[in-house]
Amino acid sequence: MSYVAGIDFGTTNSSAAISNGEKPVIVQLEQSFETIPTAIYFSNNKPEIYFGRDALYNAIDNEILSGFGEKEDSGRFMRSIKRALGTSLMNQGTVIKGQWITFDKIIGLFIKNIKTRIDLAADEDVESVVMGRPVHFVDNDPEGDVRAESELKQICLDVGFKNVEFQYEPIAAAFAHERDLLEEHLALVIDIGGGTSDFTLIRIGGSLKDKINREEDILANTGVRIGGNDFDKNLSLCKFMPEFGKDTMYGGQTLLEPVLAVPVGHFYDLSDWGRVNSLYTYKNINIIKRYLQLAHEKEKYQRLLDVVENQLGHKVLTAIEKIKIALTDSSYKKIKFDFLANSPEFIIKQFELEGSIEPLVSKIVDAAIDCVKLAGVKQEDISLIVLAGGSTEIPYVQKSLCKYFKKAHVSSKNKMSCVGLGLAYDALRRFKRY
Repeated sequence: MSYVAGIDFGTTNSSAAISNGEKPVIVQLEQSFETIPTAIYFSNNKPEIYFGRDALYNAIDNEILSGFGEKEDSGRFMRSIKRALGTSLMNQGTVIKGQWITFDKIIGLFIKNIKTRIDLAADEDVESVVMGRPVHFVDNDPEGDVRAESELKQICLDVGFKNVEFQYEPIAAAFAHERDLLEEHLALVIDIGGGTSDFTLIRIGGSLKDKINREEDILANTGVRIGGNDFDKNLSLCKFMPEFGKDTMYGGQTLLEPVLAVPVGHFYDLSDWGRVNSLYTYKNINIIKRYLQLAHEKEKYQRLLDVVENQLGHKVLTAIEKIKIALTDSSYKKIKFDFLANSPEFIIKQFELEGSIEPLVSKIVDAAIDCVKLAGVKQEDISLIVLAGGSTEIPYVQKSLCKYFKKAHVSSKNKMSCVGLGLAYDALRRFKRY
């Protein structure tokens, strides 16, 4: 029997699983890992294109410097490419190695790499796939949402799949979790990834797991375009960017010259995985240099110039992401940015992370409650909470969500790969091999 596949193409991490009629198995997409960072690196000096951890290593961890700021290989590193789907970025494209390339081609390279791994694991050309998708690719834009799915489907066809279907990511997570449930549950699935937070209220477990058609078991879906990348951004803006000059002043050198706050646009771009590459232009460097001449806190603002001139934005964001992850089980985290002049040191406390992301978490909680209301059930009727996605590891996020469902048991196994596994189960149903 031919293999079918499920692919969770995530904003931050991706996973995949395959089956030929038996229980689906996770595909090791990179070395022995069950997930691969959704990252791609185009080296200027080498013909290879690097994916996942190899991209992170070559672009960030292994940058070769022949003196401060003099890079031997300053290639193009990209993350959060999924967020381009359904937006104007898909048409705008970007320049890589001096050539114009559209985002459908960039995403296609990453999906093709996953398909190659899938085909190797199956020892055949896998033709049928169920792709995961968020409840909303783009918030409050139905046409953009339809366009995003259509774009991703065409990309999958272009890389060699012949049959492409879609399933909401939280529903896929539910399918993965229910295989071990002996009894039926009314479950709320909470899937918080890098780019979106998605929710599904669904009946799972018991005899339901053997049903082919699950439409009547799915009671409601909601979602919001907020995820772990947005947590990184808020933490950066609140706790790090002030040390790079944000909220500092410039001007006032004469009585007639006003004292003003430095513009904030560069700090927002530096805090955004999807925007950081846009900083690296001569225009931005010249603008920052002009403000630096008039800056009141030159040492801080100089750091911004160092980052932009030497294309260190991804290093900054990677350090901030690591701090966020470390604070899931630590009350504080100390880190030294030794890739910057004078190696500034930062100490971030867990409550400071919580304060920075509180407005985002509040919107996530509202979306979860909306899902329950949309289904027309009571909160106390929910017996199971299924957690998926790396950002559900944050204690404040768990606490903020679960306090509304005190009677529910919490299941959180295989948070990072359960969506890919559930998509493979769904592929078996859809392609009539289960």
